[in-house]
Amino acid sequence: MSFNRPDQLLKLNDPFDICIIGGGATGAGVALDAILRGYKVLLIEKGDFASQTSSKSTKLVHGGVRYLEQAVRNLDWHQFKMVYKALHERKTLLKNAPHLAHPLGLLTPCYTRWERWYYRIGMWMYDKISGSTNLKSSRGLSKKEIQLAFPSIEPHHLRGGVLYYDGQLNDARYALAILKEAERLGACILNYARLDSFELGQKSLKIKKVVFTDLRSETKYTIPVKAVVNATGPFTDAVRALANPRLKPRMKVSRGSHIVLPAEFWQGDTALLIPKTDDGRVIFVIPWRGSVLVGTTDDPDTLSENPVILESEKEYLISYFNRYSAKKASIEDISATFVGQRPLLQVQLDSAMNTDTKSLVRDHEVEVDGRSKLVSIMGGKWTTYRVMASDTLDVLEKEVLRVALKPCLTKDHSLIPLASVELPLGIPEDIAVHLAELYGPAAGEVYAYGAQRLLPNEPYLAGELVYMKEHEMAETWEDVLARRWGISLRDESLAAKLQATKKEAFAS
Repeated sequence: MSFNRPDQLLKLNDPFDICIIGGGATGAGVALDAILRGYKVLLIEKGDFASQTSSKSTKLVHGGVRYLEQAVRNLDWHQFKMVYKALHERKTLLKNAPHLAHPLGLLTPCYTRWERWYYRIGMWMYDKISGSTNLKSSRGLSKKEIQLAFPSIEPHHLRGGVLYYDGQLNDARYALAILKEAERLGACILNYARLDSFELGQKSLKIKKVVFTDLRSETKYTIPVKAVVNATGPFTDAVRALANPRLKPRMKVSRGSHIVLPAEFWQGDTALLIPKTDDGRVIFVIPWRGSVLVGTTDDPDTLSENPVILESEKEYLISYFNRYSAKKASIEDISATFVGQRPLLQVQLDSAMNTDTKSLVRDHEVEVDGRSKLVSIMGGKWTTYRVMASDTLDVLEKEVLRVALKPCLTKDHSLIPLASVELPLGIPEDIAVHLAELYGPAAGEVYAYGAQRLLPNEPYLAGELVYMKEHEMAETWEDVLARRWGISLRDESLAAKLQATKKEAFAS
């Protein structure tokens, strides 16, 4: 079978042990962990895979420098544990899919002697907490060294800096790689499948069946399951209410807005960490697939499926970029914008919700509803998706299935696709790089579907559309442009040109 919807629909005749609601990073991680533990798995996603928070991140695999600073300043053990877990997961993410994730150098500029010592000690702690999983040791730099190595930075008042290392990932395709591997091992994975309701038992009120609609055909399915995992991120409370209307809301939403600029505004492959802003945030300037990503904001928000950036957020991010960049940008230079909504866990159920989302812990919690036995994985971050999944399965086995805990096998489970066709020698370099970055060893197989360019001087191929339809469950142009290629998040003008080339290839 191939990874397409018709083949997945055929699997719905099979019995399932676990149904996962949500096809982002967390749901994908739970699906892979569960299938490796020997369970029959069904995953349904209302939209496209990773179409919400998981594809609208800052693209970093990181422990969280700011969270470490908060942990030390406030003697906060919970923040420290979260940073520790994330730092020890970075290397695993990079190792399991090296074509989709890689180390990234980040420069922290310093403008006083005190800052040089302060950030140098902080990054030294960051390295030490990482232990044997550290990607590369941080080091202090003089002003002269920075000016020679990083000419893009504004040198005015600069006294030196600290270079440290985290990771960068293609978030949407990484989530897709996890899902494809879970499907290859036997899971049924469906996008555009909307959860409608749960059927509960007569006496225990435990969930017995999941009712959902295939939005592509409007066919309704009722599937018996033994357990259900709610992995819907910011939308967690809506699913909890379907299972048990008496449950109190647990989630708070924070908006993370980003702007994207052309590559000319930040030369090189090293990112910049702006360690403090007037309102206590941090901002990253990150080279990203031929563009420059600047973000992010961190403000309370109202839950939305399609959040749009505000003009004030564009001005805020441009303003900070221009403080640190030698080449100044304007609002008109922005090539794309996107907003991700972070699922932050509100711990105190009976108190008023904290309005300062910057102060909320980004850790996760696994909740089991005592009545319906719905398992909800709440909070967390991209970097710890695998730990979140492991914790979820452990709780599910103990409290819902009531079986002995099975080992988590995802830490050393490769997500690198098997190569069946070699990429031909002599093909244009831009196409070779593009295919290798997106498909890894499967690049040759994708190229075999057709080498015709969709636009002159652009590496995107007509054959990729066929491959995405048959092997990546892309159903719409938005699936292709925003997530399989990620173009509409980097260059809205190019996305519009590509959409005009082959509109008939996908339904709108």
